Amino acid sequence: MQLDNLYQEVILDHYKHPEHKGLSPQKDVQVHHVNLSCGDEITLNLTLHGGRIADLSWEGIGCAISMASVSMMAGLLNGKTLDEAALIMDSFLSLMQSKGTQKGDEGVLEDAVAFAGVSKYPARIKCALLGWMAFKDAAMQVQGR
Repeated sequence: MQLDNLYQEVILDHYKHPEHKGLSPQKDVQVHHVNLSCGDEITLNLTLHGGRIADLSWEGIGCAISMASVSMMAGLLNGKTLDEAALIMDSFLSLMQSKGTQKGDEGVLEDAVAFAGVSKYPARIKCALLGWMAFKDAAMQVQGR
């Protein structure tokens, strides 16, 4: 099986079986983001405890790329400090900005390296980044309190 096909399977698996989907009733902050170019939507709840992401949950509607990306992100960031989450986010942003020239660091991004191929398609990058930008917004809001 080619690597691109494997990556497509990983994305479809996260789309069909999302992680941390379903908004937690407890939250420190809630944000809602919409990709205006396609209509995808994400609502994200963030709870911190002792400087760590205690709970990152979400609900959303949209394409396989946006939903799989937020699923992978939630799995990656739950339990991390905000500083650790920022490093993971920087790595994902770098991958998305690479225009297909980077493979991503699997040690940092785990399954999210599957989005390397998405970075070749500018119209799809916004889909992949929707949940990540929602998290960035939520983290900034909770740090500002």
